[in-house]
Amino acid sequence: MAVKIEKNTIIGSVLDVAPQAAPLFLAIGMHCLGCPSSRGETVEEACMVHGIDCDSFLLQLNKFIEALEAAEK
Repeated sequence: MAVKIEKNTIIGSVLDVAPQAAPLFLAIGMHCLGCPSSRGETVEEACMVHGIDCDSFLLQLNKFIEALEAAEK
């Protein structure tokens, strides 16, 4: 079963299951992925702070993770 990232998913959890997703966060201005507060933030909170449409970002993020999972099979 594919991992499904939602608005309330903690960024640290995303990076734990898919560290390869870090460049997606960096590309939209989330540069402090290693700092304690960002690791505890939800995807929705981070998008709000950085002025990013959360639904669009989630679509991109989930497609990326699905592709990773498919490549691992």
